[in-house]
Formats: sequence, C-alpha cells, structure tokens
Amino acid sequence: MTEHPEERRVVVNDRRRIDPETGAPRVANPDAAKPAASGAPAPAPARADELEQALAERTADLQRVTAEYANYRKRVDRDRAATVEAATGAVLVALLPVLDDVERARQHGDLTGAFKAVADQLEATLEKLGLQPYGEPGERFDPTVHEAVAHQTSAEVTEPTCVAVFRRGYKLGDRLLRVPLVSVAEPEHEPADPTQDPTVAPGVAAPVDDDETTE
Repeated sequence: MTEHPEERRVVVNDRRRIDPETGAPRVANPDAAKPAASGAPAPAPARADELEQALAERTADLQRVTAEYANYRKRVDRDRAATVEAATGAVLVALLPVLDDVERARQHGDLTGAFKAVADQLEATLEKLGLQPYGEPGERFDPTVHEAVAHQTSAEVTEPTCVAVFRRGYKLGDRLLRVPLVSVAEPEHEPADPTQDPTVAPGVAAPVDDDETTE
C-alpha cells in the first residue's frame, strides 16, 4: 500500500473590520470589550476617601471663587454708581447759578415767551437727572439742611420755622448740593407775671410771714 505524504493544513484569518453578516464593526481585542466580571474587586476604600476629599476641596474652591467674584461685581457696580453720581453732581452744581437767574426772572414776571420755554425745558431735564429743589416758606427750620441768615420772633409759629427763602437749596438723591438761605422765626415767649413770685410754682399760694400781723 502506497503511503501519501501528510497534507499541509491551510489556515485563513479573517481580518475584515466589518462583520459581513451583521455589518457591525469588529472589536480589535474582544477580550478588552468584555465587561468586568461581577466578582472583580472594587476600588480600595482609601482611594475612594481621597477622591471624595479632593471633590470637596474643589467644590469649596469653586464656591469661594464664586463668592469673591460676586463681591467684586457688587463693588464695581457701587463704585461706578458713585462715580456717575459725583460727575452728575458736579455738572448740576455748575448750573445752579443759571437756575437762580431763572427763579429771579420768574419772581419779577420776566419769564415769558421763548425764554420761559427754554427755562421749563432746562428745569425738566435737570429734574430727570435727579435734581430736587427744596427750601420753602413754612418748613420747620433744621440747621443741618438750612442756613439762617435772618432771625425774628413771631406769635404765629410754635417752633423755629422758615418764613422766607432768599436762595433755594438743591439736592441730588440724599446728597445735598446746596443748602437754602432762609429767614427763621421763633415763637415769642409769654411775658412773666410781675405779681407772681418766681420762687413759687404757679397755682401755689405764697407763704405768709409769721411776723406779719393783720388789723
């Protein structure tokens, strides 16, 4: 019987990246794509504690930076508002003499025609910018917001009162730009009773001297 030589085995490796049957891409390393076994060891507790501590530190840093930025924005907005108010106040103070001339013209009846239209527009514009006049006859006198240039007494008032205004005052919000010049009237004091002993309270009879005799 004739012996046949051993047949050589042919091995074919399919290296196609697309599965011809499913059309899905093939994984280069199938073992790497397999999920970890349920019995795989969990991360060490020490490592988990370190991660939680790092997360807490980063969260605290983020909160601190956020708070600092919010305070910075508030400070910038406050400084910007103060700068705008100061610049507006400086312009308004420079225009106060013009308003004084307008007021004098109004009091003398000279504020008419085109001059009146311009004056009304000027006052309306300044009012929109926040300019507020104050200081009127009949106001209670306050030395912190009024300047007294004349003084008198009157029976018609019960407290120090502004009875005349020589120059109006102006303010911008809570800021005083100029205090008004006023005449102040104070209440008159009641004259003392010459028959009343100043050492005895009113309504109490004066003491009688024991040495005094009556006929």
